[in-house]
Amino acid sequence: MQNEHILKGVKTVERRLTFKDVKAIVKLGLVQGNLIPAFAGAFIAIMLSGRSFLSSIPELLTMLFGTTLIMAGSCALNNFYDQDIDSIMPSKQNRPSVTGKVSAASILQLSFVLMFVGEILLFMINIETGIIGFLGIFGYVVLYSVWSKRHLVSNTIIGSFPGAIPPLVGYAAIEPSLSSTAWMLFVIMFIWQPAHFYALAIKRSEEYALAGIPMLPSVKGFKRTRLAMLFWVLLLLPTPFFMQELGTVFIALASVLNLGWLLLAISGFRSNVKENKWAMTMFVYSLNYLMIFFVMIVVVTLIQTI
Repeated sequence: MQNEHILKGVKTVERRLTFKDVKAIVKLGLVQGNLIPAFAGAFIAIMLSGRSFLSSIPELLTMLFGTTLIMAGSCALNNFYDQDIDSIMPSKQNRPSVTGKVSAASILQLSFVLMFVGEILLFMINIETGIIGFLGIFGYVVLYSVWSKRHLVSNTIIGSFPGAIPPLVGYAAIEPSLSSTAWMLFVIMFIWQPAHFYALAIKRSEEYALAGIPMLPSVKGFKRTRLAMLFWVLLLLPTPFFMQELGTVFIALASVLNLGWLLLAISGFRSNVKENKWAMTMFVYSLNYLMIFFVMIVVVTLIQTI
């Protein structure tokens, strides 16, 4: 009896959630990465509208918290829906949703609670912010996870629409009437995503093929994918010039970032290129690109107001 009691205690400990488990369920890294564009969108709205930063802090904090919740909830729902294919892919087999450490019902309940509370917070700011947040949820869960991910090679492009929502949410929280600058942030983040995710898909092409997910590298191969990546990087080149209000320093720095990515994309056409190594270099550059780009927007905008 005593041994049985000890065994039950061990099993209970094993089932306890760790912070690592929670991170995996809500895809915390993805959430954190998207908070930077959301903050940048809000910050540029504050500066361009002439509002005081201190007076905007309530809306800013509410937006960041609400955005965190709806993104975490959407990612949790994605984990719930993708349990079957995640169990096939080696890189995702340790997720709590796959191992059974967290029940499917619990993940489903958590996802809806997070999204519901997050949407309430966004609607408390203004209707526009709440609606944009809802469009992000709908786009990621329905258009991407349910509809396109398993059926269309263009799934990455379709998923780029909800993926570009964060700066719009941030901007709308401060200034509901979205300016051309807000829409340019959306466009830039939309264009950024295909090359970013195609790079990761090259490394995991065999996994996606095994799971039956029609990612571009798995369906069309490396040569076709590197052409697509070059195309999307080329589309980024003129974008800084549509943001003249941020000044020539910003345009110059953003152009340097774009040219660096372009040169890296072109290097993928070398005859002796190692596909996976090149793809991961592209992936890492894209992560740094996004962070530097939006931090640069905040810094440049702040300097202009001093």
